Amino acid sequence: MTIAALSLCGVFLSTYLSLYKLGYIGAIVCGTGGCETVQTSKWALFLGVPVAVWGVGFYLAMVVTAALGTFGGYAERKWPSIAMVMMSGWGALFSGWLTYLEIAEIHAICRYCVVSAILVGILFVLSVLDWRTPRDEYSVPIEGVDA
Repeated sequence: MTIAALSLCGVFLSTYLSLYKLGYIGAIVCGTGGCETVQTSKWALFLGVPVAVWGVGFYLAMVVTAALGTFGGYAERKWPSIAMVMMSGWGALFSGWLTYLEIAEIHAICRYCVVSAILVGILFVLSVLDWRTPRDEYSVPIEGVDA
């Protein structure tokens, strides 16, 4: 549930940036000016879609997968953990590339983007730890017998 909760924070963060990029919010509250510079750069679009909108999709997918992995028979299965490792790994690589672009190409740092990159890194670490946690899918605990 920690992964789901942190991912939900990412949904809120990326939704805020998406609303700005799509013109629903007049000014972004940043304090440094770097956020607006990053959000209006040519790098703020990926495949014609705002990067922040991709972030909303990523974080929503993480919330759904993490929550699903806690229900019923899914809690005993490895595939939700594997899916989260793959998604968050891709997210970490993508965030790293975007951070590089902020530093090397845009010459501005968006504090919201930094928070998102840190959040994705934490999600990746937690996903790997969850994946590595042993699960006995088909074992039934027997009283008095150690597994």
